[in-house]
Amino acid sequence: MNARSQVFDLSLEGRQVDEAVSSIFHTVLFHRSLGKFRYKQEGSYSVGTIGYEDVDCDFIDFTYVCCSSVHLDRSLKGVINEFSEVLRGNDGPGTGQISLEFFQKKKNRWPFQTENIPWEVWTIRLELIKLNNEHERQVCREKVGDMLTDKIIYIAEVMNRHEYVPKMPNQSELDLIFDTTFPDVQPYLFKHLFIDIID
Repeated sequence: MNARSQVFDLSLEGRQVDEAVSSIFHTVLFHRSLGKFRYKQEGSYSVGTIGYEDVDCDFIDFTYVCCSSVHLDRSLKGVINEFSEVLRGNDGPGTGQISLEFFQKKKNRWPFQTENIPWEVWTIRLELIKLNNEHERQVCREKVGDMLTDKIIYIAEVMNRHEYVPKMPNQSELDLIFDTTFPDVQPYLFKHLFIDIID
């Protein structure tokens, strides 16, 4: 199976990296998460609800919606902060990319390990720019906000297409499709990939 791939190119100031990446990844995860599954018996289950919250950015004129899960947020923040620090740690303007990959696990016969099969990948390629004064920062703040608005609308359009997502699993196969480690939300299995930093 070939994984669907979406790539976003962004040019922004170093201090905007965390918020820009968070807004895109949280939006994708908002659409790729469900409430916790509660199985009554095999083949019969109910799905809990997901809370959501608005997040106002400090360095971009932008507000986005995310799942109100402290644990999911902490998981994303750690990787995004690490990526941002490496990207901004370069002396000159740097570029880099970070990806959010959704996959499902396929059981293999003994002695082979479980295989991860990606089905969707969201990649953000970033180019850092240097701004000389506060006026340029304000213009950039608005421009990046407009650019992110377009990206979020595009994400919603992609999510509304009738494309492949793994089918709802039996209880015994739940952890082959969903990440069941979060206590309050159940996203499809995902992992973060980066860095590809280039000077």
